Formats: sequence, C-alpha cells, structure tokens
Amino acid sequence: MIKPAKRLESIELSQVRKMFEITDENAINLGIGEPDFNIPENTKIAIENSLNEGFTHYTPNKGIIELREAISKKLHKDNNLNVSTDEIIVTVGASEALYICAQGYFEKGDEILIPDPGFLSYKAFVELSESKAVPVEIKIENEYKMKVEEVQDKINSKTKALILNSPSNPTGAVMDKSDVKAISDLATDHDFLIISDEIYEKIIYDAKHYSPAEFTDNAIVINGFSKAYAMTGLRIGYLAGPEDMVEELLKVHQYNNACACSLSQAAAYEALTGPQNELNTMVNEFKRRRDLVLKRSREIGLNTPNVEGSFYIFPKVNNPQEYVQKALKAGVITVPGSGFGIYGKDNIRLSYATSYENIEEAMNRLETIKM
Repeated sequence: MIKPAKRLESIELSQVRKMFEITDENAINLGIGEPDFNIPENTKIAIENSLNEGFTHYTPNKGIIELREAISKKLHKDNNLNVSTDEIIVTVGASEALYICAQGYFEKGDEILIPDPGFLSYKAFVELSESKAVPVEIKIENEYKMKVEEVQDKINSKTKALILNSPSNPTGAVMDKSDVKAISDLATDHDFLIISDEIYEKIIYDAKHYSPAEFTDNAIVINGFSKAYAMTGLRIGYLAGPEDMVEELLKVHQYNNACACSLSQAAAYEALTGPQNELNTMVNEFKRRRDLVLKRSREIGLNTPNVEGSFYIFPKVNNPQEYVQKALKAGVITVPGSGFGIYGKDNIRLSYATSYENIEEAMNRLETIKM
C-alpha cells in the first residue's frame, strides 16, 4: 500500500461536513455555515451575459483588472485602505487565499497563532505547511472576542504569524477596535504577519468592523463573496497586502489554480459595483434571526453570550457530544464545538442561516432535550 504524505497524519476531515452529510429529511440543519439566500439577481444576469459573450477562458493570474479595481475601491471605502490593483489577487474562495498564505509564508519551525475556538481550517492549513499551530484561547467571559493580552502571552521568537477572524466563525464575536489596533502594534513591534480573515465583514449588526491592515503594514486581508453575496458555490474571494508579499503569494496561486473562474469573477464584479439592496435585506433578516436564536437559546438554558456578527451562536452545554446526539434524535443537526479547537470542547455551534420558521421549530425541539 502506498502511504500518504506524513503531513496528512494529523489532518482530520471536517466535523461540520460530517454533520452536513446527515440526510434525514425531517431534521432541521443548524450545522452548516452557508446563507440560505440566492445570489443577487443582478449577478445572475452578469453570469448569463458573460457566458453568452464567451467569457470562459483564462484570465490574468491575479484576476481581471476591472474586478481588482472594484476591490481596491471597496477596501478604500469600507476599510480606509489604499491598495493598488497590483496588491490584490483574486482567488478560488477565501479558502484558497488562506491556503496560499500558509504555503507562501509558513514553514517548519514557525509557530502560527490561531484563535481557539476558531474556524477549523486554520489549524489544518498551518499543519499542511509543516509549521506549528499555537492556540490563543478566546474566552466566553470576553464574549469570545480576542484580546491583546491573550495574544501577547503567546508571542516568542518562533512566532511567524497570527490569524485573525472578525466577525468570527464559530462564535459570532466582533473584535473591539482597541484590540485590533493593539494586536496590530504587536505585529509591527515583533515583526510577525497578521492574516486577517474578514469573510463575514458585511454580516454585522451592533458593532463596526476594523481591519488590522489599517494599523500595520504586516497584514494580509482576506475576503470574498461567499457569505455577503451568498456565492458559496461560485468559489470566489481575494487577498490584499503589500506588493512584495503578494508577488510571492502569486507563485503559489499561479501553479495551484492559474486563475479564478472567469464567470465567478464577472459575478463578483457585478456584486461589488451593482445595487446592494439584496445584501442589506439579507443582513437585516440575519439580525432578526439572531435576536430570535439568542432569546430562545437562553430561555431553554443554554449559556449563550452576545453575538454581533456572522450567523452563529456558540453556547456552552453540559456534555456537548451527548447533546449533539440528543439534538439529532430530536430532529436538529448541530455541530460539536470540539471541531473548532481544544477550547471549544464544552460548546456546540448553531447556525441561524436557515429560515426564521425553521429556527423557531428547531428551538422548540431543543427545548425537549433532558440532560
């Protein structure tokens, strides 16, 4: 038997995907992190027009210039960043952007700080680069917001990078400006890289998003269209950073994918430059659902802190593995928090990216669980 590469030994398949594959048609799925909305109507038309015009060939490696210009304008308007088109790579989703950052800048002997609990791909990307993932504990008493003190305690001479994620998957937390700035100052002072995963930036309710790239040159911003514009299947994202870093990352992107899908780039351009009414409608609906799921989860006894962004709650429960199984028997799919890091082992993740009516029924079913 031919053995796989040793680097795969520590990599496990996603617990989220395992729950996603449960096909009980009567179960309400609160496990998957995908907007239950269609892509905006104007982006559908853009895809159709591009297809009819034969826009189905390779594009420049970094992406079409029109899209990179639109991204540049967006970063200036929303994040106060001055980023040229040469400092942007359009990628196959935010996931590819994260992967090529890890392959481009992490190596054996490096320590990479990752939020814990945090998005499950971060640890895998770090380990696939043969560097070491160092968890930064994100505490419930801080409403799962990363604090500068937690980062500072983990920094040493081997620290190469820190991955930030605000708004957060799985917790829904939005970092405070003071911590974003202070952590950015640490990156400058200790000369490490911040990789800022800002994919949920537009799905935010009672707070404001701040990018570390506003406060330090040692930052790469990662964003995309999967969450804000419900384009998960189109696999389109981007990264932005200092030109010297981007040119190195282009080497990985070029030989990994050559370029992002041409039709998806056309859709992304239209999403950024066209009307934003469908995005605003979606975010308002997510806020309505957030209010419901927070209220009901607390009423049924789940220890749920406030959330200000994304579309998740991350309550603490007694015996999460047992709770997930009992929830499944009650007809509700949830995800054990252990899949998001060692400090998530006492939690479950619930996604409210489903209808208001489904959430009402799901919470009624969860209320029947006896622990």
